[in-house]
Amino acid sequence: MSLITSTSRSNAWRPKLRRIRALVLKESRQIVRDPSSIAIGVVLPLILILLFGYGLSLDVKNVPIAVVIENPTPEAVELAAGFQLSPYFKPWMTRSMPPAQQNLLEHRIDGIVRIPADLSRHLAAGDADVQLIVHGGDANRARIIEGYVQGVVGAWSARLGAQGQAGLSPPVTVQARLWFNEANDSSYFLVPGLVVLVMTLIGGLLTAMVMAREWERGTLESLFVTPVRTEEILLGKTLPYFALALFGFVLCVLSAKFLFHVPLRGSMGVLFGASMLYVLIALGIGLLISSWVKNQLVASQLTMLVTFMPAFMLSGFLFDLRSMPTVVRMITYALPARYYVALLQSVFLAGDVWSVIVPNTLALAAMAAALALGSRAMRKVLA
Repeated sequence: MSLITSTSRSNAWRPKLRRIRALVLKESRQIVRDPSSIAIGVVLPLILILLFGYGLSLDVKNVPIAVVIENPTPEAVELAAGFQLSPYFKPWMTRSMPPAQQNLLEHRIDGIVRIPADLSRHLAAGDADVQLIVHGGDANRARIIEGYVQGVVGAWSARLGAQGQAGLSPPVTVQARLWFNEANDSSYFLVPGLVVLVMTLIGGLLTAMVMAREWERGTLESLFVTPVRTEEILLGKTLPYFALALFGFVLCVLSAKFLFHVPLRGSMGVLFGASMLYVLIALGIGLLISSWVKNQLVASQLTMLVTFMPAFMLSGFLFDLRSMPTVVRMITYALPARYYVALLQSVFLAGDVWSVIVPNTLALAAMAAALALGSRAMRKVLA
């Protein structure tokens, strides 16, 4: 009896697998034939990789500044040489303040370093000052420039102290070490987060647009008169885009490793498993949106609003979540991209830090399970 039962179950599964395979092949051919799917699934990830990897940088280098030397004493000339030799500045030397102020007003330069005429006298007295004026339009950039200037002046002061310059006490030096980003390159921070954008675009936007297009063209209705069941339709629609999203993931990882030389210090298995969870979440959101909205334009706009923009602005990809207002920070806990970005940055830069990996993976798994339960709404629409 048990042998007959198992045989009948096997025979019952074979038609279902054939139908799913036929739907997957049909959807895969549709992806290859459709220029918009190729553009979103392949071309757009490549553009994002090149744009964010090479075009976007949070590093501040070659800052145009004016160095005003009112009296070219040896000490003033040595301090000005520190700005000329620094890779962070592109100095313009002048002897008076008015032209420097005019250039700052016109935003041709980002700051003015004024070395006063009586610098040598104040050095002897031990109360020398150097004036710094920074354009404050971008407050974060202004703070970085201020820190760079303080570094140059501090190094100059240390040299004078080592030479026994009167009036200067021996400086206290700080031996700094950069953990997880020894190259001090913003691509280490940006490129891992780029995976989130690519996965969100392919999993959420592309799925929602394709399903909405099926509703518009009436091709889904034609499937309803066939023996294909609703869960088979969902699997047939989901699996090709799941594979396409994983292709985008592999493309991003290879680009990070070999194109931008970002280290991958953690386990590839952990990274792949977390990425699969996030892809499932993105696909589920896209399917749910397409079940509510059956217009391609509205579905694409709603998907961008619900998935891509939060992943870009509120995930920690660009901005530190701890600096956000409390209300906004509370909202980010409902976004799957927040947990995925934390996982990516930890696995890429720090390694397998399980105190970070476990809670974020559990959060993604819970969201994926919630969307799996929510897919009943999609089945009711298709039924």
